[in-house]
Amino acid sequence: MTEMNKYVAVAYRLYTKDNEGKRELVEEATKEQPFQFVSGLGMTLDDFEAQIVGLEKDGEFDFELTPEQAYGQYEQERVIKVPRSTFEIDGRLDKDYIFEGAIVPLQNADGQRFNGLIQQIGDTEVTLDLNHPLAGKALIFTGVVTEIREATKDEITATLKMITGEGGCGCGCEDCSGCDDHCEHDHQHGDHCGCGHCH
Repeated sequence: MTEMNKYVAVAYRLYTKDNEGKRELVEEATKEQPFQFVSGLGMTLDDFEAQIVGLEKDGEFDFELTPEQAYGQYEQERVIKVPRSTFEIDGRLDKDYIFEGAIVPLQNADGQRFNGLIQQIGDTEVTLDLNHPLAGKALIFTGVVTEIREATKDEITATLKMITGEGGCGCGCEDCSGCDDHCEHDHQHGDHCGCGHCH
């Protein structure tokens, strides 16, 4: 079980690996702008967190997560069609945000937030892929812990607000202007910003 309420900052590179073992760099967090999280609060993938939290400052890591440990297998059933009107305002699409290839923030009837990739925009329907962008892929993380310590009460509170969206859009970025309508940040994995809840 992961140790709770540790403040952790890591610099890392994230690679995906295909069936032939070829790596592709998909994300990087630098020492100047590390990925930061508080352990045990669901900010990161459980298996990512388990590999990191037991390390000390300056501890290096290099590990691989299977698709099952990461974002699961790609499921065709998670590609859906919704009425085009869902994305229209006064009968028109905002083409700055709604276009093929865009990742858009969505919310279901229970208030759960998630992202969808716009695959195709038709005359009456929009095709959305609700799979995580890294679904079906093995992930390789290499990097170093730049800081690890007990989290302060303020850090825990701020993290909980970010997760629930009470402190803004939930992106974890300093500038969340415009996120009420559309997430303006171009995060595919999510990104170490947290939009995709990649880690």
